[in-house]
Amino acid sequence: MARVLIIIPAYNEAGNIEKVIDDLTTNYPQYDYVIVNDGSTDATKEICRENHYHVLHLPVNLGIGGAVQTGYRYAWENDYDLAVQIDGDGQHDVSFLQDMIAYMDEQGADCVIGSRFVRKEGFQSSGLRRTGIQFLSILGFILTGVRVRDITSGYRLVNRKLIRVFALDYPADYPEPEAMVIAAVYGGRIKEYPVVMRERENGTSSINLKRSVYYMVKVTLAMLIRRLSFGVRRQK
Repeated sequence: MARVLIIIPAYNEAGNIEKVIDDLTTNYPQYDYVIVNDGSTDATKEICRENHYHVLHLPVNLGIGGAVQTGYRYAWENDYDLAVQIDGDGQHDVSFLQDMIAYMDEQGADCVIGSRFVRKEGFQSSGLRRTGIQFLSILGFILTGVRVRDITSGYRLVNRKLIRVFALDYPADYPEPEAMVIAAVYGGRIKEYPVVMRERENGTSSINLKRSVYYMVKVTLAMLIRRLSFGVRRQK
């Protein structure tokens, strides 16, 4: 039976983390998990300590990419066969994970994205964000030949091949679209599986209206540079 690690990056998730972990330990004890506390300034660290959660505490805030990469390094060094990212805010429903694993086996995939946009059920995000996601999805297809509709989804399952890739090479800031470029250029077979996502109950998203323009420019450039730099390396 495959060993599965659930990676949970958490920054200031004091209002959500207990519910997330209670759900995992009560309903899905077959999976291991690790919280990566990304230098939280609220009570996240204290909650994890008091409840004896499995947690890695980063001494400073590295951002979502650094936290997720820490989880992948932990998965690689501890010989996990599969790793799945979920957010610490409770948006991702772990009840879909077993079906995602079965779909990965069926399709011979290296990565399965939990996608809101296959059946378009549940929380779909705002119209503005969906437009941005569609743009990044098209850009990703142009750069790699792989179409990922929910390219910003943080709910993603990878096998040991991509655990190793991401443990060594993972984007630092707003990483999800760029990570899919990395997976594709390293030969990863990427599929999407329909899931239903929930709205965040507590706290706020790291991407607000003011940061949306910065996000789109930064991620677009990062995807382009990543693809071009890989082409240069391959030619050497």
